[in-house]
Amino acid sequence: MNPVSAGLRVLRREGPRELARRAARVAAVRLGALDPELPLDPRDIADSALLTLPVPAARPPRGSSLTVGWLLTPPAPGSGGHTTLFRMVEALEAAGHRCVLFLVDRHGGDARQQERTLRAWWPGVRAEVRSAAEGLAGVDAAIASSWETAHVLASRGRTPMRRLYFVQDYEPWFYPRGAAYALAEDTYRFGFRCLALGEAVAGALRREIGLRPDVTSFGCDTETYRPLPGALRDGVVAYARPGVPRRGWELARLALERFHAMRPAVRIHVYGATVRDLPFPATQHGKLAPTNLNRLYTRCVAGVAMSFTNISLVAEEMLAAGVVPVVGDTADARADLPGGAVAWARPTPAGIAEALAAAVDHPDRDARAVRVARTARPGGWRQAQADVVRIVEDEVFGPAHGRSAAPVAAVARGGR
Repeated sequence: MNPVSAGLRVLRREGPRELARRAARVAAVRLGALDPELPLDPRDIADSALLTLPVPAARPPRGSSLTVGWLLTPPAPGSGGHTTLFRMVEALEAAGHRCVLFLVDRHGGDARQQERTLRAWWPGVRAEVRSAAEGLAGVDAAIASSWETAHVLASRGRTPMRRLYFVQDYEPWFYPRGAAYALAEDTYRFGFRCLALGEAVAGALRREIGLRPDVTSFGCDTETYRPLPGALRDGVVAYARPGVPRRGWELARLALERFHAMRPAVRIHVYGATVRDLPFPATQHGKLAPTNLNRLYTRCVAGVAMSFTNISLVAEEMLAAGVVPVVGDTADARADLPGGAVAWARPTPAGIAEALAAAVDHPDRDARAVRVARTARPGGWRQAQADVVRIVEDEVFGPAHGRSAAPVAAVARGGR
């Protein structure tokens, strides 16, 4: 395949950001630059051993309106990690604070186009949108949302401010042991106040870094994801993220091929990415808005929801819709996912296929779907949102009366 055809194929399948990333990788290899997998400008790389970050000399009075900056990578339509982050932004806005979103884009994309994507997919977010390249000044607090944004906050956020880190996954595990792993790991030593989403991430921060983070729990949007009356459940569904190793698509693909041989009459649905050359018949849905995704779920008995780092939000959304999620059986997954209706499987093609087959063979699918939906945790994301508001306010105003700030790791330097 010639380079132009290959580039068009990547553009169609994975979008312009992935095409830009691959082009940068090729250029870096040819020029002998730094590790081409690093998703940040080398000039933004910070070092925990050298950081001394200023904080304000005085705290504002409790109850005043704050300006809170969030550093994030440009959101792709339907991104689960961005959806969670924007729920927290909305909570701070509802509490009377002003938020600014600083987009961190290694490839210098069009910030206005990225804002249009954000407004279309997350219309509840009122925050101002800026490029991080324009600077990070003018905020009371800034919150990193990934390891590359943590480096940008440490390297560019040099005016006095409070600094926090919303940790949705233990991101060194995204990479083999190497430069990216080490640089991701170092961000947890920058001294930012860390808020871990779930016990699995909190446990990794304790074990690997010696950090004692604030911890909040996962939520689930049970208003959107729920059983619908009259839906015929006759299929299985899988979330496809090719090229994202932690989501295990290649393993799911092998399992679905095996499952089709076992139960050829059962419909297979795939969403997320459109995948070519599947070795089994499937209906491909691509990216779906939440309401449309729920409609798909309510046509299915079971679904593949693999993740090899923090648990995927997909698993509990399936539960809420009455779908039995097939999840790799690990202690970390069990720590954060209500387990009463989950099909815990060996993370092998046979293990996943057998769990799917057992789910579709279960009698009385409709009644079981109602029972499955009841196992999703109630309350949506309200607890996590309340925790984020409380922790940001405590960090900026100082601990409220009768409450002490969460301790940080002994290894942390600066930033507090």
